[in-house]
Amino acid sequence: MNKIIPHIYQVKVELQDIEPLIWRRLQIPADLFLHDFHKVLQTTMGWENQHLHLFRKGKRLFGLADDEWNGNPLFQDYTIVRVNDLLRKPGDEMVYQYDFGDDWRHRIILEKEREPDPLEYYPVCIDGARECPPEDCGGPGGYQEMVAAVKDPSNPQHRFFKALFPDGLDPEYFDLEQINDILLEDDYGCLLPFDDDDDEED
Repeated sequence: MNKIIPHIYQVKVELQDIEPLIWRRLQIPADLFLHDFHKVLQTTMGWENQHLHLFRKGKRLFGLADDEWNGNPLFQDYTIVRVNDLLRKPGDEMVYQYDFGDDWRHRIILEKEREPDPLEYYPVCIDGARECPPEDCGGPGGYQEMVAAVKDPSNPQHRFFKALFPDGLDPEYFDLEQINDILLEDDYGCLLPFDDDDDEED
């Protein structure tokens, strides 16, 4: 029996409400489950998997099922939903929302579909720009205020943020090779949620 090899989706991921744009271009199996796509996005963007998350397609919501979502007719457990269930043709879009407090929203656009390269490992990041914001920095507005303060010695918050980031804060940093090395790890290099460590200590 011949093994069915899924097509590859090329998607662009854009972090909203920050200029200049923070973005990644990924090639992923079209039939990747959303809970695995979440892990890929965490690694390629540079997040630390410390907060809740959802995928949004129109009014429909997809995430990890728990009591909070019971009875919501627009919600579906994302462990049974694949990327190609939501993105079917080039130009289709959905949103990945991470950290409901800081409210990081990522626009995901299907750019094209292609045959897989038998010599390539998927998922893979093929392009991108700029470093992901630090966790818990106050969302897009808080991050841009932070960057401005680090750059401006006359800013009242300059000393605070310089001490908080002793190695510097470089918004332009982007290491494609490092991202793809991490994707080769278990769970696509995605860090364990913070509460998993807490459970192990109890």
